[in-house]
Amino acid sequence: MQFSPFSISRLPRISYGSGRINEVPALAASYGRKALLVTGKQSFCSTPRWQAFTQALESKGINWLHFTVSGEPSPTLVDQAVSQFRGEAVDVVIAIGGGSVLDAAKAIAGLLPHGNSVMDHLEGVGKNVPYHGPSTPFIAVPTTAGTGSEATKNSVLSVQGPDGFKKSFRDECLIPEYAVIDPDLLSSCPRELVAADGMDAFTQLLESYVSLKANPFIDALAWSGMTAVKEGFFAAWEGNEPAAAQGRGAMAYAALLSGITLAQVGLGSVHGLASPLGAYFPIPHGVVCGTLVSAATEVNIKAMQEREPENPALAKYAQVGRLLTDKPDLDDAAARSALIALLAEWSERLQLPRLNGYGISESDFPMIVANSRGSSMQTNPIVLTDEEINTILVQRI
Repeated sequence: MQFSPFSISRLPRISYGSGRINEVPALAASYGRKALLVTGKQSFCSTPRWQAFTQALESKGINWLHFTVSGEPSPTLVDQAVSQFRGEAVDVVIAIGGGSVLDAAKAIAGLLPHGNSVMDHLEGVGKNVPYHGPSTPFIAVPTTAGTGSEATKNSVLSVQGPDGFKKSFRDECLIPEYAVIDPDLLSSCPRELVAADGMDAFTQLLESYVSLKANPFIDALAWSGMTAVKEGFFAAWEGNEPAAAQGRGAMAYAALLSGITLAQVGLGSVHGLASPLGAYFPIPHGVVCGTLVSAATEVNIKAMQEREPENPALAKYAQVGRLLTDKPDLDDAAARSALIALLAEWSERLQLPRLNGYGISESDFPMIVANSRGSSMQTNPIVLTDEEINTILVQRI
């Protein structure tokens, strides 16, 4: 094991376990008496928990405002919320929802004290104005197990279409004060969302594990997360109780760890491609991860075998292959092949759509490849050629 120098950026305070959402009103009250609740339109508000939660806030003397997020958040949505609530003297922002809700709320919390547009700070497309904080205190409560946004410093915002983009507003000031992980909140997730989100979390763990910036501390977290995926993913997806409840607990934990690991060491080629795919086409992020991860893993492994046979990520891919297949005696080459085959099998079993199901054709590939070399691709374990990146797409068209 190599112990090269590394550093770990700030994490939120983490509260994990069944029923932990009941702690949120008291946590919120420690910041003041006015809260902005950011939720999806239905994922939480349509359940009996909504009334119980808002009543608990009121019992703590908290006045609350409400803002809903539908679909992936855009800069316009964030600016609208900041303008709407800027004069309300909000003491704490509480986000309860999936990754889109958490990302939107993170940006809103960051800009409420300042009132300017998020486009001032958005990487690559904004005005490149440094953000110095402070942010409004932010409590993140995920209701899906996918993005890990509850543990990261970046808010991913997008504009879809021919001139679209998917970029981050990123700063350590944006890290939530608390990440409250209650697996019970995942019980209302539809099966297809469990599939896509689970593959997102797994891909983030795998890409962090083989990242160029990987270190033993993050490796341990990524390994623990991938073990949780192995033990709980399909139980959560199949939905047969009580195994499903245990699976949701495992996946909530795995998603949290995936957020921590990606925030520390970055990701890889799947997420490099996810940025232009999500910007130009109406394809959900989790579907991108699930449909591409086997092909991307295969292309990475082949490239390293040909050009960098001593790359430590090759051994790591083999370790993951042995873990997921429960075949500890496989040699490295066989374990890597088994990993590629298993991930392809997962994609088919979960019925994850191919790229052409979202209007993507091979004529779009040059544009996608040309826009795939953002921050995620910078930590892929090997620099891929345009032809190799194109091969990933070809396999899943």
